[in-house]
Amino acid sequence: MQVHGAALALYGALRQARRAILALTASTMALPKKKLQGLVAATLTPMTETGEINFSVIGQYVDYLVNEQGVKNIFVNGSTGEGLSLSVAERRQLAEEWVTNGKNKLDHVIIHVGALSLKDSQELAQHAAEIGADGIAVMAPFFFKPANKDALIAFLKEVAAAAPKVPFYYYHIPPLTGVKIRAEELLDGIQDEIPTFQGLKFSDTDLLDFGQCVDQNSQRQFALLYGVDEQLLSALAMGATGAVGSTYNYLGKKNNQMLEAFERQDFSLALNYQFCIQRFMNYVIKMGLGVGQTKAIMTLVSGIPMGPPRLPLQEASREFALKAEAKLKSLESQCFP
Repeated sequence: MQVHGAALALYGALRQARRAILALTASTMALPKKKLQGLVAATLTPMTETGEINFSVIGQYVDYLVNEQGVKNIFVNGSTGEGLSLSVAERRQLAEEWVTNGKNKLDHVIIHVGALSLKDSQELAQHAAEIGADGIAVMAPFFFKPANKDALIAFLKEVAAAAPKVPFYYYHIPPLTGVKIRAEELLDGIQDEIPTFQGLKFSDTDLLDFGQCVDQNSQRQFALLYGVDEQLLSALAMGATGAVGSTYNYLGKKNNQMLEAFERQDFSLALNYQFCIQRFMNYVIKMGLGVGQTKAIMTLVSGIPMGPPRLPLQEASREFALKAEAKLKSLESQCFP
């Protein structure tokens, strides 16, 4: 028991030392860093079979994204990462692991700090600043919902103030939050209220709203990141500066090929890549694509065990995993030789 107690004490001391180093590094960072653009992987949260976070594979996960998928930006503790199903303590520790393991490897580590409780969100924002995160993002609270733009801005402003030197992004995802305030309306004058505001993750299919965000803010150099993976090319045509999504964990390389074709103005090839990616997405969506299923695909592709999702989400069936694997192999041979 004495040995066990000493080991725990040593572990705690090491974690405190690491936090101190991260805080010292963060204090020297200036706002802003460089513009967030290109692909941003919405990271999954690896878990053990008993539902505990498997922190031990985060370093391997970082190397996989960078070396195998060509993705050097991540969005942590969002919807794909089951952020709202984690405790505040778990979210803090997970953020630390990603920042630590991503140092000198990743370009941007954006931490989602949205919560139903303003106090929890502020705590997470302050912690993200202390550990040297490259940005924070917040979705609208969705139990007691903001009734209008002013109420939403008031909430976001209080969270941003807890990390006054950290780039701030709004996470617009009305299909999950039920908050229908248009992003175009929200962006109007937002930097007057939130000076650290740098951009938007737009996870909705309303391309009229997204297009107006681009059109009406062309002089502001916002990062306008699209969040519906299977429609990325449409958003690029409308002026998206990048994208945040779950599929970039395992289809990052293929989506980067599409981005490169688009930048070369080879629109025919870019469209071919998009259609090929859509074939896979259409297939797995029809089978029932959720976080559990995404974890199963990622485990197959990367070899990194993602484990099950946390309840009430359900684990993917063996049948789903086998069919998705076969479809991915077909995609490789037909579209991305």
